[in-house]
Amino acid sequence: MVSIVGIVLSLLLLMYLAYRDVSVLVLAPLCALMAVLFDGNLPLLATYTQIFMVSVGQFISAFFPLFLLGAIFGKLMEDSGAAAKIADVIIQRLGKQRTMMAVVLSCAILTYGGVSLFVVVFAVFPLASSLFQQANIPRRLIPAAIALGSFTFTMTAMPGTPQIQNQIPMQFFRTNSFAAPGLGLIGSLIMFSLGMLWLNSRVAAAKRNEEGFGLSPKSEVEAEDGNSKKVDENLPSTASAFAPLICVIGLNFILSQYVIPTWNADYLASEQFGKTELARVLGTWSTILSLVSALVLTIALHFRSVQKLKDSLALGAQSSLLPVFNTACEYGYGNTIKSLAGFAVVQKFVTGIAPGNPLISEAIAVNSLAAMTGSASGGLSIALKTLGETYYQRGIEAGINPELLHRVASMACGGLDSLPHNGAVITLLLICGVTHRQGYKDVGMVSVLCPVAATVTVIFLGTIFGSF
Repeated sequence: MVSIVGIVLSLLLLMYLAYRDVSVLVLAPLCALMAVLFDGNLPLLATYTQIFMVSVGQFISAFFPLFLLGAIFGKLMEDSGAAAKIADVIIQRLGKQRTMMAVVLSCAILTYGGVSLFVVVFAVFPLASSLFQQANIPRRLIPAAIALGSFTFTMTAMPGTPQIQNQIPMQFFRTNSFAAPGLGLIGSLIMFSLGMLWLNSRVAAAKRNEEGFGLSPKSEVEAEDGNSKKVDENLPSTASAFAPLICVIGLNFILSQYVIPTWNADYLASEQFGKTELARVLGTWSTILSLVSALVLTIALHFRSVQKLKDSLALGAQSSLLPVFNTACEYGYGNTIKSLAGFAVVQKFVTGIAPGNPLISEAIAVNSLAAMTGSASGGLSIALKTLGETYYQRGIEAGINPELLHRVASMACGGLDSLPHNGAVITLLLICGVTHRQGYKDVGMVSVLCPVAATVTVIFLGTIFGSF
């Protein structure tokens, strides 16, 4: 019982201090060791060096290439103007009367193409601000529009999305990023439809109350106008802007479905290569190859200056370090908690929920840990590291396709993660110049409640019809 109390207190402390913007790099080991102290059965120093730090290294070795390549790709798309061009094309095609949908779809296309969530926020906000101002829609709704397009269906549900939340389950369930495509599309449609209904209703309510965009400081408006003109003059062509995104999505599908599965990879069973199998690395390999190909194409299409390319590569690589180490430390935290006596009791309780349907248990476990850590990828990593093999075996025994387990796990992590202490939410509100009091209600509706509703629906359909 004392060990369980320590686990609960450490999770609450992690959540509270993360909300207060304390670095996870500091929090994760300290909170993990606090739980170890309560447990009283493990030596602190050995736990830190042999469990926590070893787990951090394991996560980085498995996922750093995806973080690195994704961050570099996003930076190249940003610096080349391709990201801004894609957003601009969507907005111009849909027009001012569909401002909300234009912003959401701009974010969705960029995210689905592999651009980092944070890069999408920076790239789309200036255009969204300008368009909202022209349509006289309250500024406080911009974060929710960006969140719906970036933090929901393209992050977790759309088949083939290269976002890390869709990549993590691949190794645990021997799947690829296109797992359960039909259910993923249904979940995406639910998130998008419910989110748009909510946002459009909020726009209508604002108009009834005669609430407009609000006055921006003169200097800010001038800066936005100047940046807009400067961007318009230097944007690449539509075809060259979309080409790298098409490359990522199309090549990832071809490699994972038709090319890599035909390779003879018996050598992976040897100790030298980690005694693994092709199914466990197929998704990672296809994503790496598709991102590398997209990087080469982006450079060929958009970069003529060697110095500019060097700067973009360096900044992109640097921007991958904090996210991967944050998530790795959360992964180390999870492995440390897993080693405690109290976790066996917690594990038995979670896996005992809906014993005939591991999908429900999996969704609850992933969502709970994502909420506590304030991180979709962090909560997903902890849950699957500790319980992934259990769910895989139970799923096989129950006749559940591992692809369905993958899709449910991925979608579940994108629900309660977006509580007010989530780092991405805090960054989004800060960039948009909106406080939690002004904007979080709408962000929470589209990025918490809508994904949860979609996950419940997918579990229901998957239980009845299986994976498709």
